[in-house]
Amino acid sequence: MIAYGQPVSHRYWPLFGLRLRTADLELRVATEADLVELADILPDDVELDPGLPGYDFGDPHLARGAAIFQGYWRAFGNWRPDSWAVPFLVLRDGELIGQQVLEGDDFPRLRTVDSSSHLATRARGRGYGKQMRDAVLALAFGPLEATCAITSAWRDNQASLGVSRALGYRPNGQRLHRRGESADVMIHLRLSREDWLARVDRPRVEIIGYEECRPLFGL
Repeated sequence: MIAYGQPVSHRYWPLFGLRLRTADLELRVATEADLVELADILPDDVELDPGLPGYDFGDPHLARGAAIFQGYWRAFGNWRPDSWAVPFLVLRDGELIGQQVLEGDDFPRLRTVDSSSHLATRARGRGYGKQMRDAVLALAFGPLEATCAITSAWRDNQASLGVSRALGYRPNGQRLHRRGESADVMIHLRLSREDWLARVDRPRVEIIGYEECRPLFGL
């Protein structure tokens, strides 16, 4: 079930007023002021975008935190109505516990979304991964009117694969990809709009501030 609430006004970049609420979580779009805290909680086992540059700060956590900043700036600096990425913060009772990203490439024509996420170590094993994905799927299949959602994970990332399968994603092939200095198998999954609508356990998600954002998505 999807409910719609009243937005917080951000005239020049209305995305900052977009909120998604589930039973336990609130997702809101990250601002630059949030990036230090987001980098601080980044778990060491999260594999970041290999397309981002690496830096030798003498501290691996600082280098990984730099990727959070650059990934954020790239998402908004390269935003176009037909190609976008929304970096949501995930909060539990006002405490930052992770990030959930929703992406659409050539979206007005393909109507396909992709997603990625991470949770702070202390927040794992409580069902939050499923809730935060449910939240962005409600946005994608609700007001954005997506026709399918895709996702990918390394074959040993059982937590991510488990969330996807629990939400009804189906196998969509696998490929060998470079992973560090070697190669490994990436598992791909797909969720159709029809399968999402057929789910009887879809939770209530409140979406706030979407209408003001509609032009940013080219809809």
